[in-house]
Amino acid sequence: MITHRAFFGTAEHSFTLTDDMITELERLADTGIGAFYQRVVAMQFNAADVTEIIRLGLIGAGMHPQEAMHLVNTYARNRPMAETFPLALDILDARWSGTAAPATGDTTE
Repeated sequence: MITHRAFFGTAEHSFTLTDDMITELERLADTGIGAFYQRVVAMQFNAADVTEIIRLGLIGAGMHPQEAMHLVNTYARNRPMAETFPLALDILDARWSGTAAPATGDTTE
């Protein structure tokens, strides 16, 4: 799975960097996704990278772009990087490495 679920703002949300959202992220960062990922993991990112990952992840998961921008402006901008960076990295990691499938609750063998 390439979708990350996490609490952001006032509720839990899905974040997905679809192919289209990656293309937009590459355009905004003026670099390819591989170099971008390495830059973020090495903590050589720009401040805007963090908020754009979150915003584009929300849009990629189906949120209206205007609502995604509102959430990012309200809950990600002007916040400590220690709050926003882990979420952005988890969103990128979900696309890079995938995430575990959600538990189904089925305990039968």
